[in-house]
Amino acid sequence: MRTYREVFRTPEFTPFFLTSSVQVAAQTVSGLALGTLIYGATGSPLLSALAMFGPSLAQLLGATTLLSAADRLPPRAATAGLALLFGLGTAAQAVPGLPVWAAFAILLAQGLLASVGGGVRYGLLNEILSKEGYLLGRSVLNMSSGTMQICGYATGALLVTALSPRGTLLTGAGLYLAAALVARLGLAARQARAAGRPSVAETWRTNALLWSARSRRYVYLALWVPNGLIVGCESLYVPYAPHHAGLLFACAALGMLAGDTLTGRFVTPLWRTRLGPPLRLLLAAPYLVFALHPALPVAVAAVVLASVGYSASLLLQERLMALTPHELSGHALGLSSSGMLAMQGVGAALAGGVAQLTSPAAAMTAMAAVSVAVTLVLAPGLRPGKAAAYA
Repeated sequence: MRTYREVFRTPEFTPFFLTSSVQVAAQTVSGLALGTLIYGATGSPLLSALAMFGPSLAQLLGATTLLSAADRLPPRAATAGLALLFGLGTAAQAVPGLPVWAAFAILLAQGLLASVGGGVRYGLLNEILSKEGYLLGRSVLNMSSGTMQICGYATGALLVTALSPRGTLLTGAGLYLAAALVARLGLAARQARAAGRPSVAETWRTNALLWSARSRRYVYLALWVPNGLIVGCESLYVPYAPHHAGLLFACAALGMLAGDTLTGRFVTPLWRTRLGPPLRLLLAAPYLVFALHPALPVAVAAVVLASVGYSASLLLQERLMALTPHELSGHALGLSSSGMLAMQGVGAALAGGVAQLTSPAAAMTAMAAVSVAVTLVLAPGLRPGKAAAYA
């Protein structure tokens, strides 16, 4: 499977793609609306930021408690049911007079469920497409996610002005319900990939099993740590260039889109093996130029070039699937997604703390340098010859 046309011709991929895209749009629109609503009620930038990005940190808790459900629930029912729950929770956040603590309690629940949703979603993608098509299909989802976030923030800003934050939250709830309907009508009924009942104990057991193989440990660390540190660099665009932060974010999205397209569509399996190490270094190395406080054109070029390196994650996810038994694929991918999101939150917090003590440019340089160092330390364990059988 080498073309996007082949991917979309695969039965079920189109409704799967639509479900995922609409959910990203719903999350983006409702997150912006809730952040605006919380800020209006409290005047706290911290609480507003947590309202928008806090659920990604809650996924770490979900990955250690609920993730065993990702392979033990029928994928169609789980996908539609989770979208329905997200819709109901988002609608509840629009209720007038809802206490701030209750809004955050709903956010916590949504973050926990999202960790299961990621495992269900990416495990199902691995079933819909052949293993040879997973990388191409995941690149399509990445491109759609970036596009939906850009459009979602732009549309959400308009809706907050035209409808009010509560009206925008209800719009997000409607999008979640639409995603649930598409999943229920468009996806085929499948059995769960693994037997048994989900539980906290089973989640811990499977996490330990996935972590027990040295080859998978290196893949997980390479997916989580360098990526999170570079997201820390991105979190400082606003203090680094207050009047041009939007341009830097757009250029980062452009570089990511280019990298996913090139890696997913045009790179052959042989070249994927060869390009993995340089792409992992490319993710961080261009940010070292910020030590010189570059002018905007140089900063933009560095951001675009570095963001192409995010495509290394596609290659690492493909490698993870090659190292993971099929019945654990959803759990493995859910752990990857939850860990990555959690480390992005940690990276942003670390970068902000360093910038507070030094400067945004110095903090970006430091985060990039640490990311390069981690990538080099992990490199020996990611060599092609290190790929082992399931463990």
